[in-house]
Amino acid sequence: MRRPIKLCIIDDIRSVVEMISLKIDWHAHGIEVVGSALDGDEGLLLVQKESPDIIVTDIRMPKMDGLEMTRRILEFLPQSKIIILSAYTDFSYVQQALRLGAFDFVKKPFSIDEILRLVLKAKVAWEQDERELTKIVEMEKKIKESMPVLRQEYLNLLMHHQTDEVNARMRWEFLDIDLKPQNFVVFIVEIDQFSDKYQAQFVQSIELIRFSLQNIMEETITSFTKGTVFREALNRYVCIINCTDNDKAAVIAEVCCVNIAQFTRFTVSIGVGLEVSGIHELPLSYRQALNALSYHFYTNGNGIFSFMNISTEQSGVSNYSIIKEQDFLFALRSGNKVKSQMLLEAIFNDLVEIVPLPEPKYVENVCYELSSKIIRVMLEKFPYTKVSTLEYKINDIKNGDPPSLKEFRNLLNDLCLESCGWIEKERSYESTKIIHQAKDYISANLHLDVNLEHCAKQVNLSAGYFSNLFKKVSGISFQQFVMQQKMEKVKAMLIEDFQVQEIAEKLGYEHRRYLTDVFKKYSGMTPSEYKESFLGRSSES
Repeated sequence: MRRPIKLCIIDDIRSVVEMISLKIDWHAHGIEVVGSALDGDEGLLLVQKESPDIIVTDIRMPKMDGLEMTRRILEFLPQSKIIILSAYTDFSYVQQALRLGAFDFVKKPFSIDEILRLVLKAKVAWEQDERELTKIVEMEKKIKESMPVLRQEYLNLLMHHQTDEVNARMRWEFLDIDLKPQNFVVFIVEIDQFSDKYQAQFVQSIELIRFSLQNIMEETITSFTKGTVFREALNRYVCIINCTDNDKAAVIAEVCCVNIAQFTRFTVSIGVGLEVSGIHELPLSYRQALNALSYHFYTNGNGIFSFMNISTEQSGVSNYSIIKEQDFLFALRSGNKVKSQMLLEAIFNDLVEIVPLPEPKYVENVCYELSSKIIRVMLEKFPYTKVSTLEYKINDIKNGDPPSLKEFRNLLNDLCLESCGWIEKERSYESTKIIHQAKDYISANLHLDVNLEHCAKQVNLSAGYFSNLFKKVSGISFQQFVMQQKMEKVKAMLIEDFQVQEIAEKLGYEHRRYLTDVFKKYSGMTPSEYKESFLGRSSES
């Protein structure tokens, strides 16, 4: 419930005071008379004590006139509404009072209705002012509560957009940023392998992790200099410190890195920019820090890279050998796992031996290009539905955190091994099919002089390659297989009661005696002994 409006009445004529105080039902209008006085000094003390919202006062009074009292009241109670009572001859005083800030005036003699009308008018004005003041207070409260967020948003904007020094300083002071407005170094802190390790955790856990790391960095920086830390992304912070020494800035970043590794189970990578003098130059130091951070591509994290240690000279790319790349793709096409892995390792070694180290983006592009070439080679041999599984692996690394050189090595090595495995399996299948065809041909043509050269020609292979392939797939040599097939055919024909001479003629043996010798060496029995042995076993059964 709103409190009554407080009213004070000051006049050196008691009857005037009593009339205004008693002739109107002020409570009916939400107004309370909190006091009255008969001279200026007494009136000022009353106002100081009661802090009324509306004051009705005579312009001429003993000890202190209404004009002086108006001036002094408005110094400490500027929101109060002062209504001046004046005679016609005092109008010049009234004008001065209005210039000082009095609300309105009424000329004597006046009626009760006139007083009521002016007081109610003053009440409406006071309530309107109070509402505006309440809005301002609430707005200021909200601004104060949201100041940390406003600071972070502004500092984030400063990192990415240019501004002029004058506007930057004004905004800096308004946001009450606790840093000197000159001599800065920016460094960017990134949590290592954040997506792989922490993405699946609950929001509360991730928030606690981020708060802990920010707190450690803030405490570490405070022990050296003034600084502020704000979050730029889920896994990244930006630190702005007051510093005029690039070496000292690198030391501060290094201590942050060490403290995080020591007091938590996390590690971070930090890129440090160079010192800049003004607020408007912060984007430059930020870009340098970002560039330095990218060189963690060559590391496993848990360390700092300072822009001052990165060569500004453009490194050449002559160490990257197109010939080695072509040799690698050729070895891949042939399914030579050992050679393709060796050449892939040589390509990576060439890249990291370039002095100075090439821009990480360059190496990243080389790796993506090489992975695309592996895909194209595999599409020459296999359908897209099979090769697309390799593309998924490439897309996984593209869509995650920025990959390191080690992750690219692992990716390309995996693509290489899987591709060679497919080719080897395919070749094994094709080889098996070819040898089965050869075996079927041999079994169907035992009556001919089936030799190695003849069979190799049937499957469109050289004699030497066919011989090695036959033994690799079958486990026995070509000659052993032909002999085995012929001798098993002899056994079958003996059981069917063919004569040895007939068998020799059908299997291409010129002499019966030669067949008998070969069969005995193979089975340990002569053809007649084998036949008798088989027939004896058959009769027994």
